[in-house]
Parts: sequence; C-alpha cells; structure tokens
Amino acid sequence: MRRTAAMIAAGTLVLLAGCSGDDAGKSGQPAAEAAPATVELAVEDGAADVSPVVPLEIAVDGGELGEVTVTDGAGAPVPGSLGPATQDAEPVADEPAEDGAPAQVWVPETPLAYGTSYTLTATAVNEDDQETTETATFTTVTPESVTTPSIGPLDGMEVGVGMPIRVYFEEPVADKAAVESHLLVTSSTPTDGVWSWLDDSEVHFRPSQYWPANIEVTLDANLYGVDFGEGVWGEKNRSVSFSVGDRHVSVADASTHTMEVYDGDQLVQTFPMSAGGPDFPSRNGPHVVTELNRNRIMDSSTYGTPVDSPNGYRTPVEYAVRLSNNGEFVHAAPWSVAQQGRENVSHGCINLSTDRAAWFYNFSQPGDVVEIKGSIGPTLSAADGDIYDWAIPWDEWQAGSALK
Repeated sequence: MRRTAAMIAAGTLVLLAGCSGDDAGKSGQPAAEAAPATVELAVEDGAADVSPVVPLEIAVDGGELGEVTVTDGAGAPVPGSLGPATQDAEPVADEPAEDGAPAQVWVPETPLAYGTSYTLTATAVNEDDQETTETATFTTVTPESVTTPSIGPLDGMEVGVGMPIRVYFEEPVADKAAVESHLLVTSSTPTDGVWSWLDDSEVHFRPSQYWPANIEVTLDANLYGVDFGEGVWGEKNRSVSFSVGDRHVSVADASTHTMEVYDGDQLVQTFPMSAGGPDFPSRNGPHVVTELNRNRIMDSSTYGTPVDSPNGYRTPVEYAVRLSNNGEFVHAAPWSVAQQGRENVSHGCINLSTDRAAWFYNFSQPGDVVEIKGSIGPTLSAADGDIYDWAIPWDEWQAGSALK
C-alpha cells in the first residue's frame, strides 16, 4: 500500500509538472509586433507648379501623427501649425484610413511663396512606438504674371442702397469660376446676392433687390495663389468693408415731368423737373449716383458732340449729381425753370431749379438710386456707363455667374 500510494503521488506530480510545462511554453511565446504606421501626403515628392496655398494634408493609418515640419530650399524651417483638414484640402487618398483617424493639414503662418522649393516631412508612430517617416519635396508655381484687382466701394466708405460691389481686373480672366469662388461677400443682414460678369475683366455683386439699409458689408478677395488661367495668378489677398446707409430712392418720371424723392419709405420731396428732350432722351431704368460736384463744366464734346455744333454746349452748372457715365446728371438748370414740370428740354439730364438742386445735392450720397421712367429713350445699358446693374433682370443677372 505504501508503494501504491507513492506511485500515485509520483504520477500526480508528473501530471502537474506536465500541465505546468504547457502553460509556461505558451506564456513564453513573443507577442506579435504591431504593423508599421503608414503616412500619406497630399503633395507628391517631386511635384512642381504647386499652388502656394494648397493645404498640405497628411493622413495616418495604423498609428498617430507625430512631428510635421516644412523647410524651404535652404533648409530653413517654415513656421506653421497643424489643424483638422477641411473640404478645401487636397485629398490624400480615395478612401479614409481604416482606423478612422481624421486627416490633418499643415498650415503656414504666412502663405508659401511663388517659385520656391519646400520639403514636407511627417512622422507617425504605431502602437509599439515605432516611427514611420514620409518626405515630399515640391516646388510652387512660378507665374508668368501676377495681378491684384481694383475694388469698389473703397474700404471704410458709406454708400447708398444701390451701390454694387465692383471688381476690375487689369487683364481678361480666363478661369472666371476659380476667381469667383474666392470672392466671399458677407453682410450683417444676409442677402441673396450673386456675382455676375459684365465682361472678361469686370465682375459685380448685387442682391435681387437694393441692399437693406444701414448694414455692414465685407468682401474678402482671397486671390493669392489662385490660378486665373493663361499663366496669370493672384498677387495678394484683399479685404474691403463698407457701410450701406439710409435708403434714398428717387423716381424721376419724364412723362409727368416730376421727381419724387424718398427717404426710406417716406416721400420727402416732389420736384417739378425737365428730362431729356426728343433729340437727347434720358435713359430709363435705375441709375446709381456715382459722384457729386458742387460746380461742374458740362461739355458736350466729352460725350461725342462738338461744342461748336448745333447741339453742342459748354456750360457751367451747380449741384451736379452724376447718374451715369453717358453724361446724365441731376443738376441746377435755372435757364429751364419755365419748362420744368411741363416739358422735357435737356440733353438727357434731370434739370431742377437751383434751390431744389442744392437740396438734392445735400441729400445725396454715392450709391443712391434715381429711377428714371416714362422717357421715350431706351433703357440704361452697358453703353451708358459703368453701373447699369439694376437694369439687368434678375434671372439674366444670375446667368452671368461663372458658378451657375
């Protein structure tokens, strides 16, 4: 019995030892190594003609993004920071990373320069803190020429409710959609405003109706790094802010020889007037005040009629409020007071007595509106001046957008 017990005990020890040996073998196996992280860069190594404002997006799969640096061609670091990628960023892959990690974008403190070499370096680490580094050296585009448009109204101005935003380019714009997409208008009271190209080098912005009174408007023309087409690129960004003042809309009816002046919704003056006569009828449609002259020489030769011709003139006038570049003004005309309120005898202008013209001059500001109607003349058009925007039907205006 003692021998049997001993054998049983020995067998138990062998069994326990065998079990213990199996566990030790399993725990002693090395753990599987994590797969290396992958780093994808939006810009390819060796890329050329890159826009200096293309966001430099970086995506990581199987790890976390670590250090990101950008250096110029001389090896000097370019200051910048990382942030979440936006819809404007250059996509780095057709599909998102498997681990769902959002892409990030490196943004320089100041925009990259044209015609310059840069190197983007990004490092990521996997679960085992193993590093993966990707590098791309690229060169920004060297434009054939750069340009900055002129903008009206000027920054800080107060204008009337009829003043559109006007952007003028020195050369025709080949890629209008690219340019228009970088012209951002915001206003303290939102509008349905739309850009419309009047020709290849001029684009205007206006709402379907006149601007709301007493609002603030800002245009951010973010055109640096934008390809205008045909070798022309944006030179710099511009921001212009202006105020829209009180609503001043006057209605000059050539058929009744009367001008009604409104301040907001209130009729404040009703003036007898004389509009353009049969040989020089005033243009119908909404006219926009562009300048005010306390004294001005009216010279027919500036509009194609020689001073010494039968219909020529060179006359000093007072209180001249310009309505278009074809020579239409509201101004004092003491010589036609007898006809004012009865007959149209002017060369296209709205004639008032001196005291009434003085009142209207002091009431007016650039951007106010004078709607002329009832004239035997045509409707205001491109041939009559630079602001005929409100004479264009809204559907036609919208069709003038390059983004339609």
